Amino acid sequence: MKKFFALALAAAMVMSMTACGSKDQPSSSSGSGSGSSGNTASAIKIGGIGPKTGSAAVYGLATEYGAQVAVKEINALGGLQFELDFQDDEGDAEKAVNAYNNLKGKGMQVLYGTTTTTPCVAVSAETFGDRIFQLTPSASSTKVTEGKDNVFQACFTDPNQGKAAANYIKEHNLGTKVAAIYNNGDAYSTGIFNAFKAQAAEIGLEIVAESTFPDDTNADFTVQLGEAQKAGADLVFMPIYYTPASLILNQAKTMGYAPTFFGCDGMDGILDLEGFDASLAEGLMLMTPFNAWGEDDRTVNFVKEYQELTGGVPNQFAADGYDCIYAIYEACQKAGITADMSAQDICEKLIATFTDGSFSVDGLTGTGMTWSTNGEVTKDPVVVKVEAGKYVTQ
Repeated sequence: MKKFFALALAAAMVMSMTACGSKDQPSSSSGSGSGSSGNTASAIKIGGIGPKTGSAAVYGLATEYGAQVAVKEINALGGLQFELDFQDDEGDAEKAVNAYNNLKGKGMQVLYGTTTTTPCVAVSAETFGDRIFQLTPSASSTKVTEGKDNVFQACFTDPNQGKAAANYIKEHNLGTKVAAIYNNGDAYSTGIFNAFKAQAAEIGLEIVAESTFPDDTNADFTVQLGEAQKAGADLVFMPIYYTPASLILNQAKTMGYAPTFFGCDGMDGILDLEGFDASLAEGLMLMTPFNAWGEDDRTVNFVKEYQELTGGVPNQFAADGYDCIYAIYEACQKAGITADMSAQDICEKLIATFTDGSFSVDGLTGTGMTWSTNGEVTKDPVVVKVEAGKYVTQ
């Protein structure tokens, strides 16, 4: 399916004539279906779950707003309509399951989400039992899809990121001695690190120090940085989220330690972190499927619409969210799905379409994206470097 770009451009022309909401306070679709337009009585009900408050809110809000842009574009085209209802889980598994049950009670037919890994693992067990199709924009652990034929990912899996990161560092000679700092209490972080370590051993990339921390509320990283510095590491690999990463960069500067820092997609969003001095991220490298400063028409149009909606610059989580909605839309079109079908019937048709070998989507985060029967997406990662407060593709 290669219709994505034409659909997005056509919708952008319609969008330019309609209001997108306040730039300062985007309209929320939580509990109201406000991400849709037209006759929602005949719309497919898309439920969304992610953190809109709490420490991971940057991720959840980005995926919600990216999805809202896509839904408005699609509904402006006429024909098949979507109604989006996005619920806050605060990044908590129990609250995510509660949100899921709330959405199910409202007649949800497809689940978009959840945003983060631990809640997604919990919710995917529910959708599997209920036979509701689930596509997550950013929960990357293999545990999300393991043993569940109805759950799919739009993001890279953790093992793929870890392996790709090790190969990239080795191939581009970014460091001769590598240290790693990761969260041993987080499935995302440990999943990437374990794959990174295994691949590093296979290709001869030397890891001279391994340091952990228990959770993302950790505030002092001087011990971990001290171990890396003492071991002579000229590159520090950090498969972690942007909040602890911001503290590490700040504390490294205070210590006078200036290796190359290399992260993964969870690092995306660090430049928008409130109160963070973006100059501390100068030279930071990370793997991400999306660069908001790209100059292709597809990216330019999305960034423009996202800024009109939110007043901010979209990160890769927003782009993954946008791609998720279009993937669901194109699959629904191909499968002949209509709004009067049951969630269970829709689930079986979407599973068959996503895995039939001929279904592919051209999106913001990848061209010719395809899915395997284990729910994993195939697309190529992009490595960017922070230069003058912007991402520069390497």
